[in-house]
Amino acid sequence: MTQSVVIQVGQCGNQVGRCFWDLALCEHAQWNKKGIYDEPLSSFFRNVDMRGHDLSVGNRISNLRARAVLIDMEEGVVSELLHSSLGEIFDHRQLITDVSGSGNNWAVGNMYYGGQYKEQLLDVIRLSAEHCDCLQSFFILHSMGGGTGSGVGSRVLDIIQNEYPDVYRFVVPVFPSSDDDVITSPYNCVLALSELTSKADCVLPIENQALLDICRTIRKAGTCASKGPSGMKPGTGITDKGREGSDKPFDDMNNIIANLLLNLTSASRFEGSLNVDLNEITMNLVPFPRLHYLLPAMTPLYNIKGVSIPPRRLDQAFSDAFSRDYQLLKTDPKNGTFLACALMLRGKANISDVRKNIERLRPSLKFVHWNREGWKTGLCSVPPLNQPYSLLSLANNTCFASSLNEIETRFHKLYKRKAHLHHYTKVDGMDISAFESSIESLQSLIHEYRSLEQGNVDAGIQRLKIC
Repeated sequence: MTQSVVIQVGQCGNQVGRCFWDLALCEHAQWNKKGIYDEPLSSFFRNVDMRGHDLSVGNRISNLRARAVLIDMEEGVVSELLHSSLGEIFDHRQLITDVSGSGNNWAVGNMYYGGQYKEQLLDVIRLSAEHCDCLQSFFILHSMGGGTGSGVGSRVLDIIQNEYPDVYRFVVPVFPSSDDDVITSPYNCVLALSELTSKADCVLPIENQALLDICRTIRKAGTCASKGPSGMKPGTGITDKGREGSDKPFDDMNNIIANLLLNLTSASRFEGSLNVDLNEITMNLVPFPRLHYLLPAMTPLYNIKGVSIPPRRLDQAFSDAFSRDYQLLKTDPKNGTFLACALMLRGKANISDVRKNIERLRPSLKFVHWNREGWKTGLCSVPPLNQPYSLLSLANNTCFASSLNEIETRFHKLYKRKAHLHHYTKVDGMDISAFESSIESLQSLIHEYRSLEQGNVDAGIQRLKIC
């Protein structure tokens, strides 16, 4: 059984991580009735009880340690996490904190703190790797708008690429919305994007605004549904109280991301007739090294506390996965061209359901002419908590260029006036060339996506002429 290490960077990364570990423990407790440390548990947890694998005696959590590294240059969130009911699952040798924060400045996070804590970062990552029998991947959770998330997150990615070049690097970055209150977030995004493009294996971009819209939709639907019969069991809600006490800010949004990670890694944690290994995702969905951005969508999205919406038909779930309302990035995949797509289904279903729906949806989706059969399908037999099924879609789609264009536009609004640049260039090791090379990398990425989209159109026109 392979193992993965989760690296949580900054306030956002650690808040998402808290939700992920909480839900992962609940899932394993649901399906591991005997309380035995088994292979599914070993994928993200290690057993520190040398007496054996029986976790059923006493507090089973006390015998487990999460394969996690916690990093934040403002210690508040990590301190709160360590003092929560989940605190004992984290190894205190695998965390790094400071007190002053990065001031929403990529250069401070990457150059100043990244340099100051370089050896410690190497040590905690090495320690986490040494605790794995078969390390397959790193997951990096961070925001793109803040200084620590973007800056230290970029430094962590650089360390992993250099020290563990054969281990897959999955990054889950959270992009700020267009009205973000961090004025320098466009700079941070562009600087961090350059690192993601050149050093990650797979990036699953998520946008704050998309999460907010999804949460509003669910709450509105839940209010309407609460007047009728409930279709949801108690404890189904992903922000139910009882495990962590009162809800934390942004819990609904963070729990959606946590569920994305649960669905993505379900094949490495549970059995399935057609499990998809993480290496298969990079192999099948990334036809070109730089174009490794996979747009995630999940369905159903009704499992948030207090919502009582009956489950929809499985066929409808496949349709929803390609609807713009279910995307975790503000974009519409039907407006772009698919380079490849993965459909990862969990629960009470079979492979014929997947194949049937692919054939049903195929005519409405545009694929590049050289990869019209570019589907990767997975089927894990263990459903999410108290749900019959869930579906995760990962689309390598040229529509991501539109999101990149918006980031470029916001960047240039600041950069053409050289606004706030002095906060960056005064940091040792940072100069104006970093901005120039980063925006060139972004423009090149946009051009690559646009070229593939235009090339597919040209190929379609050529086929029509031949016919």
